[in-house]
Amino acid sequence: MGHERQPVIVIDDFVPDPARLRAHAEALAYRPLGRHYPGLRAEVAADDVAAFLGPVIDLITATFGLDAAPALVSAGYSIVTTPPAALTPIQRIPHIDGLERERIALLHFLSRADQGGTAFYRHRSTGFETIDAARHPVYDAALHRDVAQHGLPVAGYIAGDTPIYDCIARFDARPNRALIYRSHALHCADLPDDLDLSPDPRRARLTVNTFLLGITPGNAVK
Repeated sequence: MGHERQPVIVIDDFVPDPARLRAHAEALAYRPLGRHYPGLRAEVAADDVAAFLGPVIDLITATFGLDAAPALVSAGYSIVTTPPAALTPIQRIPHIDGLERERIALLHFLSRADQGGTAFYRHRSTGFETIDAARHPVYDAALHRDVAQHGLPVAGYIAGDTPIYDCIARFDARPNRALIYRSHALHCADLPDDLDLSPDPRRARLTVNTFLLGITPGNAVK
């Protein structure tokens, strides 16, 4: 996708029994995680993570050019609960999940097709579609200049092109679809205006967010 030609793996019918994962998700207690994610999360059981990662780990390793199978960083059920008017400025723009090129995100949709997908973006003034450690200072300075020129983004989830970002790709949510991509790609949930923001996982936009990290001397998971 985009000028940088970053790969995205799209897998439909990702797990043989998505209802089982949903049942596990509906039985858990959820809580906020940090100040950036606009919702709630709960941990995925280790056996469930191993079951869905096993069949795709070689594909991930080959597609993203990793030297070895990546290690698990975290896996959580996630639901969006924050109203658009309550979003902080940082939550109104595309984000990255880490600066490492070897960090891989696996997003598994367990919700209905009408509850929104995921979109990827290019930062207009720098042309960056991914942000690594070398690019981050340049991107941060440029973003501050952009905000000084255009103002803070309006209170709401980003949807499509803005004065600061171009949308370069969209992937629709489908029940039991997985997206796998480098998590330093600028991205954001692509949400409908009428999304149910209930904290109840039986009604909410429910996803499994899994993060992996390729093993190199400088980023071994401890």
